[in-house]
Amino acid sequence: MDPISVARYGLMAASASLEASAQRTAQAGGDGSVDLASEAVTQIEAKHQFSANLGVIKVADEMWRDLLSLQDVRGKR
Repeated sequence: MDPISVARYGLMAASASLEASAQRTAQAGGDGSVDLASEAVTQIEAKHQFSANLGVIKVADEMWRDLLSLQDVRGKR
């Protein structure tokens, strides 16, 4: 499996986690049925997971661009 596919799956998982936590937080009625501290931690974790996976995609993109650039330079010789 290539890194971009893994990172894309990670982005989707982080997004789903954030959305579920946001829905639980929005439905909290102030009666203590939802642990807001736990939801805040879940949302922060999802944010970091999203950022990390996005970083993987950016690095992979840079690597492909550099590889194609090198290939183009060799082709012009």
